[in-house]
Amino acid sequence: MMGLWRKIPEGWRSLLGLWAAILALFAIGGMFSPGFFSVSQGGAIFRSASFIGMVAMGQTLAILIGGIDLSVGPLVSLGSVFGCLMLAGKDENNLWAISVILLIGLTAGILNGIGVSLLGISPMVMTLATGAIITGAVLIYSQGAPTGNASPALRAVGVGFTWSIPNSVLIWLALGTTLSLVLKYTTFGRGVYYIGANETAAGFSGLRVNFIKTAVYALSGLTAALTGIIIAGYTSVAFVAAGRDYPMQSIAAAVIGGVAMTGGRGGYGGAAAGAVLLCLIESLLTNMNMQEPGRKIMNGLVIVMLMTFYYRKRLGSGSKKKAAG
Repeated sequence: MMGLWRKIPEGWRSLLGLWAAILALFAIGGMFSPGFFSVSQGGAIFRSASFIGMVAMGQTLAILIGGIDLSVGPLVSLGSVFGCLMLAGKDENNLWAISVILLIGLTAGILNGIGVSLLGISPMVMTLATGAIITGAVLIYSQGAPTGNASPALRAVGVGFTWSIPNSVLIWLALGTTLSLVLKYTTFGRGVYYIGANETAAGFSGLRVNFIKTAVYALSGLTAALTGIIIAGYTSVAFVAAGRDYPMQSIAAAVIGGVAMTGGRGGYGGAAAGAVLLCLIESLLTNMNMQEPGRKIMNGLVIVMLMTFYYRKRLGSGSKKKAAG
Protein backbone atom coordinates (compact mmCIF):
# COMPACT_ATOMS: atom_id res chain seq x y z
CA MET A 1 0.00 0.00 0.00
CA MET A 2 2.82 2.41 0.92
CA GLY A 3 4.63 1.50 -2.27
CA LEU A 4 1.56 2.41 -4.30
CA TRP A 5 1.24 5.70 -2.38
CA ARG A 6 4.87 6.60 -3.15
CA LYS A 7 4.27 6.04 -6.86
CA ILE A 8 1.71 8.86 -6.85
CA PRO A 9 3.33 12.21 -7.83
CA GLU A 10 4.06 14.48 -4.86
CA GLY A 11 1.61 17.16 -6.00
CA TRP A 12 -1.23 14.65 -6.21
CA ARG A 13 -0.31 13.20 -2.81
CA SER A 14 -0.58 16.68 -1.25
CA LEU A 15 -3.93 17.27 -2.95
CA LEU A 16 -5.30 13.91 -1.80
CA GLY A 17 -4.06 14.69 1.71
CA LEU A 18 -5.94 17.99 1.69
CA TRP A 19 -9.19 16.34 0.61
CA ALA A 20 -8.69 13.63 3.23
CA ALA A 21 -8.39 16.39 5.86
CA ILE A 22 -11.55 18.01 4.49
CA LEU A 23 -13.49 14.73 4.75
CA ALA A 24 -12.17 14.18 8.28
CA LEU A 25 -13.32 17.66 9.34
CA PHE A 26 -16.76 16.97 7.84
CA ALA A 27 -16.89 13.80 9.94
CA ILE A 28 -15.87 15.72 13.08
CA GLY A 29 -18.51 18.34 12.32
CA GLY A 30 -21.12 15.61 11.99
CA MET A 31 -20.22 14.35 15.47
CA PHE A 32 -20.86 17.79 16.99
CA SER A 33 -23.90 18.65 14.88
CA PRO A 34 -25.96 16.13 12.86
CA GLY A 35 -27.02 18.91 10.49
CA PHE A 36 -23.41 19.43 9.46
CA PHE A 37 -23.80 16.68 6.87
CA SER A 38 -26.85 18.30 5.30
CA VAL A 39 -26.92 19.46 1.69
CA SER A 40 -27.72 23.01 2.76
CA GLN A 41 -24.70 23.14 5.10
CA GLY A 42 -22.43 21.72 2.42
CA GLY A 43 -23.77 24.25 -0.08
CA ALA A 44 -23.12 27.11 2.33
CA ILE A 45 -19.54 25.97 2.93
CA PHE A 46 -18.77 25.59 -0.76
CA ARG A 47 -20.42 28.93 -1.58
CA SER A 48 -18.14 30.67 0.93
CA ALA A 49 -15.20 28.71 -0.47
CA SER A 50 -16.10 29.87 -3.98
CA PHE A 51 -15.59 33.50 -2.96
CA ILE A 52 -12.17 32.81 -1.44
CA GLY A 53 -11.35 30.47 -4.29
CA MET A 54 -12.05 33.04 -7.00
CA VAL A 55 -9.87 35.62 -5.26
CA ALA A 56 -7.22 32.93 -4.78
CA MET A 57 -7.06 32.41 -8.55
CA GLY A 58 -5.34 35.74 -9.08
CA GLN A 59 -3.39 35.40 -5.84
CA THR A 60 -2.10 31.99 -6.94
CA LEU A 61 -0.84 33.46 -10.22
CA ALA A 62 0.83 36.35 -8.37
CA ILE A 63 2.56 33.99 -5.94
CA LEU A 64 3.64 31.65 -8.75
CA ILE A 65 5.63 34.47 -10.37
CA GLY A 66 7.23 35.26 -7.02
CA GLY A 67 4.92 38.17 -6.17
CA ILE A 68 1.88 38.88 -4.05
CA ASP A 69 -1.31 40.92 -4.44
CA LEU A 70 -2.57 42.77 -1.37
CA SER A 71 -5.01 44.88 -3.39
CA VAL A 72 -7.48 42.01 -3.83
CA GLY A 73 -9.37 42.86 -0.62
CA PRO A 74 -10.08 46.49 -1.56
CA LEU A 75 -11.05 45.36 -5.07
CA VAL A 76 -13.57 42.88 -3.61
CA SER A 77 -15.01 45.73 -1.54
CA LEU A 78 -15.10 47.94 -4.63
CA GLY A 79 -17.00 45.30 -6.59
CA SER A 80 -19.53 44.94 -3.78
CA VAL A 81 -20.04 48.68 -3.10
CA PHE A 82 -19.94 49.90 -6.68
CA GLY A 83 -22.13 46.98 -7.77
CA CYS A 84 -24.98 47.90 -5.45
CA LEU A 85 -24.65 51.65 -6.04
CA MET A 86 -24.54 51.37 -9.82
CA LEU A 87 -27.10 48.62 -10.20
CA ALA A 88 -29.61 50.32 -7.87
CA GLY A 89 -31.72 47.16 -7.90
CA LYS A 90 -32.43 47.32 -11.66
CA ASP A 91 -31.61 44.64 -14.23
CA GLU A 92 -31.30 47.24 -17.00
CA ASN A 93 -28.14 48.51 -15.29
CA ASN A 94 -26.43 45.11 -15.31
CA LEU A 95 -24.40 45.37 -18.51
CA TRP A 96 -22.87 48.80 -18.08
CA ALA A 97 -22.40 48.62 -14.30
CA ILE A 98 -20.72 45.21 -14.28
CA SER A 99 -18.57 46.19 -17.30
CA VAL A 100 -17.37 49.35 -15.54
CA ILE A 101 -16.51 47.49 -12.33
CA LEU A 102 -14.61 44.77 -14.18
CA LEU A 103 -12.78 47.43 -16.18
CA ILE A 104 -11.75 49.16 -12.95
CA GLY A 105 -10.47 45.86 -11.53
CA LEU A 106 -8.58 45.13 -14.74
CA THR A 107 -7.07 48.62 -14.82
CA ALA A 108 -5.98 48.41 -11.19
CA GLY A 109 -4.33 45.07 -11.94
CA ILE A 110 -2.55 46.46 -14.99
CA LEU A 111 -1.23 49.38 -12.92
CA ASN A 112 0.03 46.89 -10.33
CA GLY A 113 1.74 44.93 -13.08
CA ILE A 114 3.35 48.01 -14.60
CA GLY A 115 4.59 49.15 -11.20
CA VAL A 116 6.07 45.73 -10.41
CA SER A 117 7.47 44.77 -13.82
CA LEU A 118 8.51 48.08 -15.42
CA LEU A 119 9.16 50.35 -12.44
CA GLY A 120 10.68 47.65 -10.24
CA ILE A 121 8.50 48.42 -7.23
CA SER A 122 8.18 45.64 -4.67
CA PRO A 123 4.92 43.69 -5.26
CA MET A 124 3.96 44.08 -1.60
CA VAL A 125 4.50 47.86 -1.66
CA MET A 126 2.85 48.38 -5.05
CA THR A 127 -0.28 46.36 -4.36
CA LEU A 128 -0.61 47.73 -0.83
CA ALA A 129 -0.50 51.28 -2.23
CA THR A 130 -3.02 50.43 -4.95
CA GLY A 131 -5.30 48.87 -2.33
CA ALA A 132 -5.10 52.01 -0.19
CA ILE A 133 -6.06 54.19 -3.18
CA ILE A 134 -9.00 51.90 -4.01
CA THR A 135 -10.18 51.90 -0.39
CA GLY A 136 -10.12 55.69 -0.38
CA ALA A 137 -12.02 55.84 -3.67
CA VAL A 138 -14.69 53.47 -2.31
CA LEU A 139 -15.12 55.57 0.82
CA ILE A 140 -15.36 58.80 -1.19
CA TYR A 141 -17.80 57.36 -3.73
CA SER A 142 -20.04 55.78 -1.08
CA GLN A 143 -19.49 58.52 1.52
CA GLY A 144 -18.76 55.76 4.00
CA ALA A 145 -22.37 54.53 3.96
CA PRO A 146 -23.09 52.69 0.68
CA THR A 147 -26.66 52.57 -0.56
CA GLY A 148 -28.42 50.73 -3.36
CA ASN A 149 -28.85 47.01 -3.78
CA ALA A 150 -28.15 44.23 -6.22
CA SER A 151 -30.33 43.67 -9.26
CA PRO A 152 -32.70 40.66 -9.36
CA ALA A 153 -30.50 38.91 -11.93
CA LEU A 154 -27.39 39.37 -9.79
CA ARG A 155 -29.23 38.17 -6.70
CA ALA A 156 -30.19 35.04 -8.65
CA VAL A 157 -26.50 34.46 -9.33
CA GLY A 158 -25.48 35.15 -5.74
CA VAL A 159 -28.08 33.07 -3.89
CA GLY A 160 -29.54 30.84 -6.61
CA PHE A 161 -28.89 27.18 -7.45
CA THR A 162 -28.51 25.17 -10.65
CA TRP A 163 -28.82 21.36 -10.36
CA SER A 164 -28.88 21.88 -6.56
CA ILE A 165 -25.40 23.49 -6.73
CA PRO A 166 -24.93 27.18 -5.79
CA ASN A 167 -24.45 29.29 -8.92
CA SER A 168 -21.32 30.89 -7.47
CA VAL A 169 -19.78 27.42 -7.07
CA LEU A 170 -20.51 26.60 -10.71
CA ILE A 171 -18.88 29.87 -11.81
CA TRP A 172 -15.89 29.06 -9.59
CA LEU A 173 -15.59 25.55 -11.03
CA ALA A 174 -15.69 26.87 -14.59
CA LEU A 175 -13.10 29.58 -13.94
CA GLY A 176 -10.88 27.33 -11.81
CA THR A 177 -10.87 24.55 -14.40
CA THR A 178 -9.99 27.07 -17.12
CA LEU A 179 -7.12 28.47 -15.04
CA SER A 180 -5.75 24.99 -14.30
CA LEU A 181 -5.79 24.12 -18.01
CA VAL A 182 -4.15 27.43 -18.92
CA LEU A 183 -1.37 26.86 -16.38
CA LYS A 184 -0.75 23.33 -17.59
CA TYR A 185 -1.12 23.51 -21.36
CA THR A 186 -0.41 27.06 -22.58
CA THR A 187 2.72 29.10 -23.24
CA PHE A 188 1.42 31.72 -20.81
CA GLY A 189 1.06 29.11 -18.06
CA ARG A 190 4.55 27.71 -18.60
CA GLY A 191 5.86 31.29 -18.61
CA VAL A 192 4.31 31.90 -15.18
CA TYR A 193 6.24 28.93 -13.76
CA TYR A 194 9.50 29.84 -15.53
CA ILE A 195 9.37 33.41 -14.20
CA GLY A 196 8.71 32.20 -10.67
CA ALA A 197 11.55 29.68 -10.85
CA ASN A 198 14.13 32.04 -12.39
CA GLU A 199 13.04 35.37 -13.84
CA THR A 200 16.45 36.18 -15.33
CA ALA A 201 16.69 32.84 -17.12
CA ALA A 202 13.10 33.23 -18.33
CA GLY A 203 14.01 36.59 -19.89
CA PHE A 204 17.08 35.17 -21.61
CA SER A 205 14.98 32.31 -23.00
CA GLY A 206 12.86 34.83 -24.92
CA LEU A 207 9.79 35.01 -22.67
CA ARG A 208 7.99 38.36 -22.52
CA VAL A 209 8.51 38.62 -18.78
CA ASN A 210 7.05 42.11 -18.28
CA PHE A 211 3.96 41.26 -20.33
CA ILE A 212 3.30 38.02 -18.42
CA LYS A 213 3.76 39.69 -15.03
CA THR A 214 1.43 42.53 -16.00
CA ALA A 215 -1.13 40.03 -17.31
CA VAL A 216 -0.97 38.10 -14.04
CA TYR A 217 -1.78 41.18 -11.95
CA ALA A 218 -4.46 42.22 -14.45
CA LEU A 219 -6.17 38.84 -14.05
CA SER A 220 -5.87 39.11 -10.27
CA GLY A 221 -7.58 42.51 -10.29
CA LEU A 222 -10.27 41.22 -12.63
CA THR A 223 -11.13 38.13 -10.55
CA ALA A 224 -11.18 40.14 -7.31
CA ALA A 225 -13.61 42.69 -8.76
CA LEU A 226 -15.75 39.87 -10.17
CA THR A 227 -15.86 38.22 -6.75
CA GLY A 228 -17.04 41.49 -5.21
CA ILE A 229 -19.87 41.69 -7.73
CA ILE A 230 -21.01 38.13 -6.95
CA ILE A 231 -20.79 38.83 -3.21
CA ALA A 232 -23.05 41.85 -3.79
CA GLY A 233 -25.56 39.46 -5.35
CA TYR A 234 -25.30 37.17 -2.35
CA THR A 235 -25.70 39.87 0.32
CA SER A 236 -28.02 42.07 -1.81
CA VAL A 237 -26.54 45.13 -0.08
CA ALA A 238 -23.01 46.57 -0.03
CA PHE A 239 -20.45 46.53 2.76
CA VAL A 240 -17.40 48.78 2.70
CA ALA A 241 -15.39 46.09 4.51
CA ALA A 242 -16.64 43.21 2.34
CA GLY A 243 -13.13 42.34 1.17
CA ARG A 244 -11.28 42.91 4.44
CA ASP A 245 -10.25 39.29 5.07
CA TYR A 246 -9.65 38.18 1.48
CA PRO A 247 -5.94 39.08 1.11
CA MET A 248 -4.95 36.83 4.01
CA GLN A 249 -7.46 34.11 3.15
CA SER A 250 -6.44 33.95 -0.51
CA ILE A 251 -2.74 33.77 0.39
CA ALA A 252 -3.43 31.10 3.02
CA ALA A 253 -5.54 29.04 0.58
CA ALA A 254 -2.75 29.12 -2.01
CA VAL A 255 0.06 28.24 0.41
CA ILE A 256 -1.94 25.54 2.19
CA GLY A 257 -2.66 24.16 -1.28
CA GLY A 258 1.04 23.78 -1.99
CA VAL A 259 1.89 26.98 -3.87
CA ALA A 260 5.45 27.97 -2.88
CA MET A 261 5.78 31.58 -1.71
CA THR A 262 9.14 31.68 -3.49
CA GLY A 263 7.32 31.13 -6.79
CA GLY A 264 7.50 28.56 -9.55
CA ARG A 265 5.85 25.62 -7.79
CA GLY A 266 2.27 24.58 -7.14
CA GLY A 267 -1.05 24.76 -8.92
CA TYR A 268 -4.57 26.03 -8.57
CA GLY A 269 -6.15 22.68 -7.64
CA GLY A 270 -4.44 22.78 -4.26
CA ALA A 271 -5.42 26.42 -3.70
CA ALA A 272 -9.07 25.54 -4.39
CA ALA A 273 -8.91 22.72 -1.82
CA GLY A 274 -7.25 25.15 0.59
CA ALA A 275 -10.20 27.53 0.21
CA VAL A 276 -12.64 24.73 1.07
CA LEU A 277 -10.55 23.74 4.09
CA LEU A 278 -10.49 27.31 5.45
CA CYS A 279 -14.27 27.69 5.12
CA LEU A 280 -14.86 24.27 6.64
CA ILE A 281 -12.79 25.20 9.71
CA GLU A 282 -14.73 28.46 10.07
CA SER A 283 -18.05 26.62 9.80
CA LEU A 284 -16.94 23.96 12.27
CA LEU A 285 -15.96 26.59 14.85
CA THR A 286 -19.30 28.37 14.34
CA ASN A 287 -21.19 25.12 14.91
CA MET A 288 -19.24 24.69 18.14
CA ASN A 289 -20.81 28.02 19.26
CA MET A 290 -17.47 29.78 19.37
CA GLN A 291 -17.83 33.57 19.30
CA GLU A 292 -16.27 35.63 16.51
CA PRO A 293 -13.18 36.80 18.49
CA GLY A 294 -12.41 33.19 19.37
CA ARG A 295 -12.98 32.08 15.78
CA LYS A 296 -10.58 34.75 14.54
CA ILE A 297 -7.90 33.59 16.97
CA MET A 298 -8.43 29.91 16.14
CA ASN A 299 -8.46 30.60 12.40
CA GLY A 300 -5.17 32.44 12.69
CA LEU A 301 -3.59 29.64 14.71
CA VAL A 302 -4.86 26.96 12.32
CA ILE A 303 -3.56 28.88 9.29
CA VAL A 304 -0.12 29.25 10.91
CA MET A 305 -0.02 25.54 11.82
CA LEU A 306 -1.11 24.41 8.36
CA MET A 307 1.32 26.72 6.56
CA THR A 308 4.15 25.62 8.88
CA PHE A 309 3.31 21.97 8.22
CA TYR A 310 3.36 22.40 4.44
CA TYR A 311 6.56 24.43 4.51
CA ARG A 312 8.33 21.84 6.65
CA LYS A 313 7.08 19.13 4.35
CA ARG A 314 8.40 20.96 1.28
CA LEU A 315 11.74 21.68 2.92
CA GLY A 316 12.03 18.03 3.85
CA SER A 317 11.25 16.82 0.32
CA GLY A 318 13.69 19.37 -1.09
CA SER A 319 16.47 18.11 1.21
CA LYS A 320 15.80 14.52 0.16
CA LYS A 321 16.04 15.48 -3.53
CA LYS A 322 19.36 17.25 -2.93
CA ALA A 323 20.69 14.25 -1.03
CA ALA A 324 19.59 11.92 -3.83
CA GLY A 325 21.29 14.21 -6.35
